[in-house]
Amino acid sequence: MFKMTRRMLLVATASVPLMAAAASAEGLITIIVNDPANPYWFTEGEVAKATAEELGYTANVAAHRGDTNTESTLIDTAITNRSVAIILDPANADGSVGAVQKAVDADIPVFLVNAEINQEGLAKAQLVSNNAQGAALGAQAWVEAMGDGGQYVELFGAPSDNNAQTRSNGYETVLSQYPEFEKVGQEVANWDRTQGYQRMQSLLQANPDINGVISGNDEMALGAIAALKEAGKLDQVTVGGFDGSPDAVEAVLAGELAYTVLQPVAIFSAEAVRQADNFIKTGETGADAEKQLFDCLLITTENAGNYSAPFVLDQ
Repeated sequence: MFKMTRRMLLVATASVPLMAAAASAEGLITIIVNDPANPYWFTEGEVAKATAEELGYTANVAAHRGDTNTESTLIDTAITNRSVAIILDPANADGSVGAVQKAVDADIPVFLVNAEINQEGLAKAQLVSNNAQGAALGAQAWVEAMGDGGQYVELFGAPSDNNAQTRSNGYETVLSQYPEFEKVGQEVANWDRTQGYQRMQSLLQANPDINGVISGNDEMALGAIAALKEAGKLDQVTVGGFDGSPDAVEAVLAGELAYTVLQPVAIFSAEAVRQADNFIKTGETGADAEKQLFDCLLITTENAGNYSAPFVLDQ
């Protein structure tokens, strides 16, 4: 299991200075993430928790693991516990609207991170990676790594998460400009490494001559790498990822993954808590808009050594 030290948390939150904790900062901030078994979501929860505690709040982290019923129950618990704010990575773009509405009806401000809901005006803020920008960045790096062309397949994230389609569309926008690359298959692997491994096995059986894989996230890409290794084909296939997870950076350094696109989860998770703090104290988030995009960064062998903490790349 991936572990984050207190030093790493401090490094991860250092990119934007913390406000000094005011004497009035008190109460519980409830943080609800997807699945902390994934280092991306683990980092999201731990950075948010550390930021809340630094600002003088108590904080707890819970996980819905993509299940809207569990998410709804966790929101009920947050309401019962008189949370002063909720930081939520929503389980479903449509299915999480009701859970957010419950919290709003209980006068608890909700701040969404990483994923959006398909309704504006409920959450006080929705802070997410600029997935279209990141996908274009990754697709261009993938094209350069592939070289002369060939056949490729795509591993698609969870369809309930708008990020999956946004990244896929971003890939298509770039790759459609290169007719020498032919997409011969796509499988849904739900952001999961095991499913990435299984779907890659199926894709290889159907398309044994592929020389490229482009993935919606690192976990699926790492699963694909395992399947390609098992088939003895990794040296013939270029794989690209998305997230900037520690395991993916190690795979980049090992020459197994061509690149990964770093999502600045440590930045926007901390920022969501700061905006919650602003709202609790002033009634305003301090941001210009509800929906806020944070640009992604490309990690290759050239800069992977600057990876100083989980999901933090020194410039």
